[in-house]
Amino acid sequence: MGTVPSTPRHSSSDSAEYLIATFVGEKSFPLASDFWQKLLELPFTLNWPSHRVNHAYQLFAQNNRYTRHLAKILIHLAWCLQSFPASGASSTTYMKAVNAAYISSIFLKNIIENSQSGDLKELYLSLDESEPIPKEFIRGQNIENLVMHSVLSFIGSIDISADTYPLHQELLNFMLVAMSTQLLSEPSPGPGHINPFIDAAVSQETSLVSLVVRRLLLNYIIRPHISRNTSYSIFSERSQPGVLQRVGSAAATFVLLPFNYLVSSSGEGSRNLFADCSLHVLLILVHYQKCLVSDVSVTDRSDDGAGLDSVSKDTAYFSDNPYSKALGNARDIEFDRVDIEGNAHDGPLVRLPFASLFDTLGMCLSDETAVLLLYSLLQGNSDFLEYVLVRTDLDTLLIPILETLYNASRRTSNQIYMLLIILLILSQDSSFNASIHKMVLPGVPWYKEHLLHQTSLGSLLVIVLIRTVQYNLSKLRDVYLHTTCLATLANMAPHVHRLSAYASQRLVSLFYMLSRKYNKLAELRDEKLHAQGNSFEQESLTDDLTAELHIYTDFLRIVLEILNAILTYALPRNPEVVYAIMHRQEVFQPFKNHPRFNELLDNIYTVLDFFNSRMDAQRSDGEWSVEKVLQFIINNCRSWRGEGMKMFTQLHFSYEQESHPEEFFIPYVWQLVLSHCGFSFNPHAINLFPVELHAEKQIDHGGETNMHLNGEFNEHRVVVEL
Repeated sequence: MGTVPSTPRHSSSDSAEYLIATFVGEKSFPLASDFWQKLLELPFTLNWPSHRVNHAYQLFAQNNRYTRHLAKILIHLAWCLQSFPASGASSTTYMKAVNAAYISSIFLKNIIENSQSGDLKELYLSLDESEPIPKEFIRGQNIENLVMHSVLSFIGSIDISADTYPLHQELLNFMLVAMSTQLLSEPSPGPGHINPFIDAAVSQETSLVSLVVRRLLLNYIIRPHISRNTSYSIFSERSQPGVLQRVGSAAATFVLLPFNYLVSSSGEGSRNLFADCSLHVLLILVHYQKCLVSDVSVTDRSDDGAGLDSVSKDTAYFSDNPYSKALGNARDIEFDRVDIEGNAHDGPLVRLPFASLFDTLGMCLSDETAVLLLYSLLQGNSDFLEYVLVRTDLDTLLIPILETLYNASRRTSNQIYMLLIILLILSQDSSFNASIHKMVLPGVPWYKEHLLHQTSLGSLLVIVLIRTVQYNLSKLRDVYLHTTCLATLANMAPHVHRLSAYASQRLVSLFYMLSRKYNKLAELRDEKLHAQGNSFEQESLTDDLTAELHIYTDFLRIVLEILNAILTYALPRNPEVVYAIMHRQEVFQPFKNHPRFNELLDNIYTVLDFFNSRMDAQRSDGEWSVEKVLQFIINNCRSWRGEGMKMFTQLHFSYEQESHPEEFFIPYVWQLVLSHCGFSFNPHAINLFPVELHAEKQIDHGGETNMHLNGEFNEHRVVVEL
């Protein structure tokens, strides 16, 4: 079974060196042994080199089968947490809990990431039948449920203070470690996937779940801060304070940031380890899906890691996620009213300060996890979506979103997609589309291509979306990104009000950009059709070009729909759009007789004929300047009645998740956790996503990676409602 790591000749039985060596050794200590008290009460100041640390890990994994020390320290962790009354606990109990959480985390993590079995049997989360059991423990009790209930109860019920902060931090770290079993599973959750701790967390009563969701969100909002690094290592090659010294110094520098604490929009000053860990734990819990099999006769375990594809669609289903429901049930604490519409809520309500949550998100949207939280709230919580839509300071959210899209080349592709979907969700509301044109921005310093002075928020949104399409044409060539941008513009079009000159020019240029791509595809397809030979490869290439040509035909039609909606419903309010169309009217001529476009172009030429004819009548007044033409359009807009315009049904695009969004979100959440919280994991053990995606991927890093990421995100679709 192995031996313990070598210890100094004069090691005391109470020394940290001896206790850790004994903990990983082959001797099993009963739950009631005073060994556990000594282990958990002693400050650790070990300085072991890496080879000794690795040897300790190996010994623990080897001996845990017989000692069941992992299960026992988890039980002691639960007992320590259960002893905390609302008023607090003794310093000894507190230190034991911190030590138990940390020791459990480092050895649990090592076993998980080095597991060789699909069912994680190396954990041995049970006690031997011959184990003497103290009265505090019920034989046969589910240990993972016991410890998760205790951890979640502490997180949800005990307030953050200078005294409890380090323990809260260690418990959040423990949660991340315990739930990392997901990293061993395939992307598509299947009934054979084993996640004992997260399954235990999901099985808790709804009242506790609501408390946990509320506390994790409050942690993210309040952002408690401690000036010293709270992480520590029992094993270190450097001189480091032990846990007792660390906690003592930490309490003196604890700061609780107020709800309205804001920093620069860059987001750099908003990073907070405790808030980040809280959000990571919340996102993992909210997006978790447990796959079950309804037919108990299905017992084939030949592939325990099998996903849904290997299970009959008639027998596999996902259990309800109480954390997702709790997030959807969050309500504004400032608007505590009875539901007058009689809507039933599935579970207890989670009361939160929506104003503070809104401000915090606006502060942190440069971080991908904040973007995912905002998406989760807008998609799953109708009350929060309604709250956002009635805010008069939408620039708090929109400016950082648009700035991130502007810097798309330095962002991950998934972050760009999430931001575009957020804009699409917001654009589904007519009041949003109207209000963004009423807010005028004195300047946009981060936009470098053009000086934007006194530009409306709506005009800026149009400019950035069109710039994103242009970037996609040159770099990504991703159909889904085009579709989402154009869908948002189409939703906005009937409500456009005083679109700026630059935004209007960019809108007409968008048609020109897409038409050039369309013409190149048409020429290339025609060349292939007239080329000699009729090989299978040539036919396949021609079919691909034809399919892509159809896609760009749809894109051009949507842009014409956008222009038509502005001219039909909002022409008098948008003289700059009329000017831009008149200035570049030649770009529409090649498509005038196209069967897909002719009716839409008829409307555009009706407008052109109206203004051109009146301009011709006044040509004797002298040379036309830009100012004169624009003033002429403004004057004649007053006499515009829309005669001869054909009315088309407005396009309305809405966002809808596919039936199995977990296949994208579970890997995505864990990629964010591994990238942002300092939580490392053996890359060779990760099956949840390709290991090479562990590193930050920029959106312009090349075709294959982007296509893979984009393919994952195509699990989300845009639905056109006519």
